[in-house]
Amino acid sequence: MNFFSQHKNTVVLSTVLLAQFLALAVQVKRQTAEGPVRLIRFMAVSTLSPFERLFIYSGQGVRGVWANYIDLRNVRRENLRLKAEAEQMRLDRAREQEDARQARRIQALLGFKEQWIDTTVAAQVIGTSGTESSRLLYLDKGAKDGIRADMPVITPDGVVGKVLAVYGETSQVLMINDPTSGVGAILVNSRLQGIAKGTATGEIQLNYIMGDETVQSGEALVTSGGDRVFPRGLPIGTVAGVSMGHSLFLDIKLRPAVDLNRLEEVLVITEQKQRAPDVTGLGPIRASDILAQRLPGVPVPTPEQAPAQSSQAAPAQPNPASPNPDGSKPRPAPAPPKPVSPPNSDSSKPQPVPAKPKPVSPNASDSKPKPVSSPNAGGSKPKPASEGTHPQ
Repeated sequence: MNFFSQHKNTVVLSTVLLAQFLALAVQVKRQTAEGPVRLIRFMAVSTLSPFERLFIYSGQGVRGVWANYIDLRNVRRENLRLKAEAEQMRLDRAREQEDARQARRIQALLGFKEQWIDTTVAAQVIGTSGTESSRLLYLDKGAKDGIRADMPVITPDGVVGKVLAVYGETSQVLMINDPTSGVGAILVNSRLQGIAKGTATGEIQLNYIMGDETVQSGEALVTSGGDRVFPRGLPIGTVAGVSMGHSLFLDIKLRPAVDLNRLEEVLVITEQKQRAPDVTGLGPIRASDILAQRLPGVPVPTPEQAPAQSSQAAPAQPNPASPNPDGSKPRPAPAPPKPVSPPNSDSSKPQPVPAKPKPVSPNASDSKPKPVSSPNAGGSKPKPASEGTHPQ
């Protein structure tokens, strides 16, 4: 109290001056780039800004030290793991590219054709159906823009539906979650085919998958192309849940790839073309060359293995001394008849070559060929044996 009593006039004067200064600061405005600002606000911001800036810079420095030095203990291990994954991805990509090239060669060999989306028309959604029992969209493009019924409607994310009715400048689209819709679908991993249909509640389910099949949740679903409306390979959605239905089929719920409740722009496929796969730079497309890429090669035998393989490949000769399994005496194999060379009494005349024996007809009683009679001593020609004659 001594200080206040001694400097009472000074304290009162300072308080009055401060109050007047604050009152003026509230009333006076200062012109800035953003407009007029009260002087008291300008002074408060100018006074507190250095402290706030210091606090922010200090926090950034602490976070930088933590992130750049202290928290980098496992970066080396993480870097090695990422490098290994990158190398594995390169190998997988090379193998997939080779498989894709081989698939195009097989398609070209078998005459298969691929279905390509050639022309699309962008349209804007201008309305939806007013009831929950039907799932319809109305587009601002119609027959004047080349749109016809049963044309597929898609977005970059996946399938929306197909054109149901066409008018002059508008068209009506039946979405895939409508109960009367149907899209040929195939599961990407298990390659099971079914029909994706809508339900009365606006959900999508996959029908006609047998109950003994295995379907995993989260498996992707694409169009199969079997309905002749949608091109093959367009995304439909993913499996949301699998359960056993009341019949022999599974009850598979789908999560659509497109948010069907928030559509604004769509694409209408107005033209599809079938083209042969591009085989430029893919090498030969012969079946033998394609199969040779998948068959293992035959190892070349070494010089030490060659005699052993030749002895194993040679047919075993029958042993005449070994008895037959029934105990009877083995019958020697008949030797082929050898041509008998007649004595050359007259060396000036060329000797004829005897003809080879012909097989005896089945009607003959003796199946053995009759031996050729020996020629005369005078060098005359030997008489050929008659075919199919009985011995005298």
